[in-house]
Amino acid sequence: MTQANNNDKDHLLPLVAAQPSPWSDFPDAEILPTALEHSFWTWSAQAKVTPIPVKSAKGVYFWDVNGKRYLDFNSMTMCVNIGHGDERVVRAIQQQAAELPYAAPGMASRPRALASKLVAEVSPGGQLSKVLFTLGGADANENAIKLARAYTGRHKILARYRSYHGASAGALAATGDPRRTAWEPNLMTGVVHFLDPYRYRSTFHRANPNISESDFCQDYLNHLHEIILYEGPHTIAAILLESVTGTNGVIIPPEGYLAGVRALCDQYGILLIADEVMSGFGRTGRWFAINHWNVIPDLMTMAKGLTSAYAPLGAVAMKPAIAHHFDHEVFESGLTYTAHPISLAAAIANISVLREDRLVERAAQLGSTLHRLLCDLGENHPSVGEARSIGLFGILELVKNRASKEALTPWNQSSAAMNALRKYCLDHGLYVYTHWHTILIIPPLIITEEQLAEGCAILDQALRITDEAVEV
Repeated sequence: MTQANNNDKDHLLPLVAAQPSPWSDFPDAEILPTALEHSFWTWSAQAKVTPIPVKSAKGVYFWDVNGKRYLDFNSMTMCVNIGHGDERVVRAIQQQAAELPYAAPGMASRPRALASKLVAEVSPGGQLSKVLFTLGGADANENAIKLARAYTGRHKILARYRSYHGASAGALAATGDPRRTAWEPNLMTGVVHFLDPYRYRSTFHRANPNISESDFCQDYLNHLHEIILYEGPHTIAAILLESVTGTNGVIIPPEGYLAGVRALCDQYGILLIADEVMSGFGRTGRWFAINHWNVIPDLMTMAKGLTSAYAPLGAVAMKPAIAHHFDHEVFESGLTYTAHPISLAAAIANISVLREDRLVERAAQLGSTLHRLLCDLGENHPSVGEARSIGLFGILELVKNRASKEALTPWNQSSAAMNALRKYCLDHGLYVYTHWHTILIIPPLIITEEQLAEGCAILDQALRITDEAVEV
């Protein structure tokens, strides 16, 4: 009996792109009512959900079942970095599904080898050379915490108040915003929160808003240092932070801050975990946001832009020393779908697209255009307290009064004005994400200057609604 030729691919399934899907005859008109009847919706009171019945997407646009086109100013969930429907990624997924749709976690595969190599190559300084694949950002952060605790033999994790790290029990415990408090005390223990260097609403500088950048930075490093000392450095495994804060404000750290956090970690043997789930893969004009400050973390988590959401995937990249700790000690954790071949094929193709089309550089170049457009909106509308952006990662912070900086919407609440603004945008074909009193602008990296202007023109009209709520 002869051994099969490993190069013989006659057994592979043909690609199915040209064939109708099994559900192609499901009526468009039934999508919304059927989904509402049988789906359970996250982050929502079930009786109040109003989902868009989306049917297709291409480039920076998507269409609902009625043929209405939306300009996607949020990359769906801050994740479709390369834009919708890129055929290079679609083909890679199809080909991988035909050849090897699944491999057990303990197996090596071509996509596992290539994807881990590529992630290591683009990591900061190329120094995070070992990669653990997960299913998304939350379990990437959870596994990073496990690795840090096992490596250091310590328990505590320090994280910031204006942060979001995921909705699973460990990641949500590390999260600082109010999404955490709804589930306490049934979350992971050992997390201590500290304040963000949030200049616009600085706790320490309300009486001195014109403090220099270096002094502002040092005050927040002193604050973190004090908490480290109070908690006991020997008890702290890691500091977990978003390199640039995401949904809680697109808070860009002052010059020297991340280097200062790195120095504190080195001083006390604490690991630095950079959460790049939202800010990675070109979003800020660098491969990862932390690259802007030339800081190399010990562990880095990622998802979203890793595949541009063409398939679910997360990852933890780590320094070799952390991986070597487990050379002879079992890492007691795992996932059935870790290193899933289809997701890894999407990641390989996605990284290739980012490189071939120079989308990271494109985000850096268009960053000045977006910043100018946002600042123009700020100048024209009294409800805009501040505009912030880095690359194609932007936000408008809305206020009732610029002098007092009172937020247009109370903390962790909604308001009629913000709801009306979002409705206006959707009615006029602009898809944006609003969070409390902020509007996030996070478009696909393939967007053009004209499309940025198109979206901001709609926002210009929508902001007239929030201007009416301004208290003179």
